[in-house]
Amino acid sequence: MGAAIACALSAQTINWVAAGSPSARCCMGMVYNPTTQATVLFGGANNDKQDLNDTWTYQGMWREMSPANSPSPRNGMGMASDNAGNIVLFGGGTVSTCCLNDTWTWDGTNWTEQSPPVSPSPRAATMRFDPATGLVVLFGGWDGSGPLGDTWTWDGKARTWTQRTPATSPAPRSGPAMAYYAASQTFLLFGGGGTGNTCFVDTWSWNGTTWTQLFPAASPAPPRTGESMEYDPMIKQVVLFGGAANNTWEDSLDDTWLWSGSTWTKATPATVPPNRYSFGLVYQPSLKALVMFGGYSTGPARGDTWLLDLEP
Repeated sequence: MGAAIACALSAQTINWVAAGSPSARCCMGMVYNPTTQATVLFGGANNDKQDLNDTWTYQGMWREMSPANSPSPRNGMGMASDNAGNIVLFGGGTVSTCCLNDTWTWDGTNWTEQSPPVSPSPRAATMRFDPATGLVVLFGGWDGSGPLGDTWTWDGKARTWTQRTPATSPAPRSGPAMAYYAASQTFLLFGGGGTGNTCFVDTWSWNGTTWTQLFPAASPAPPRTGESMEYDPMIKQVVLFGGAANNTWEDSLDDTWLWSGSTWTKATPATVPPNRYSFGLVYQPSLKALVMFGGYSTGPARGDTWLLDLEP
């Protein structure tokens, strides 16, 4: 019996994989890719003010990838899954300069630079996939001189950017939180930073054609930028966490808010992650939980991973 088992095992490939973790950083791109069923993290900036261009995946543990090609080191880029089954990355900047406007896609193994005929102007960007339209939505950003207020969509199948001309739009801003609210099939935007220490506390929805301001009875307070939010299908609500209060980087937050479709409600989880802004937050279906990583805090950049398991 023992010899038979040994023979069977010798025909298999057995391999140990190191369970590493990305280094502490902020302002990375982080998004879940349903095609590969993995969360993908790229780049960011570390505590030594160095820009990074490493790629990691998360499926219950972190694993560093070794792509043949990669975007240049950067932070503040936009990243989202697209309708071609890839992840699309746009723009960002570096610690010393701003900004970039190149477009890359990740197929689960390698990064490929795309050459769309037109592109948004260089900027640090926020963007998310909108399943209702099958397009990635990019709104606003920061170009080194001030906040922007234009809307663009990325079609992953055609590999093209299209500037949209909505009848109404949020005011120009950088770092808003964006998420798809699957319960009502609407696309949601909250907050973000304007000029100086100006921050917004408004909520908007996108229907594929135009933006509409919503007027909930309550909203996350104080006003903030650099927060993140994601839809949690377990509770059928959008979860928002943290951010920098009043665009003051030294005053980061650790509060949790829930969007029910009509208003915001402050949650009181038993365990609260440390305060932070400009961090990653995605929903990992295999874990039935939100995954949070990194970001700047009132101190240095963080390298911690949290699972926000909010039960219905």
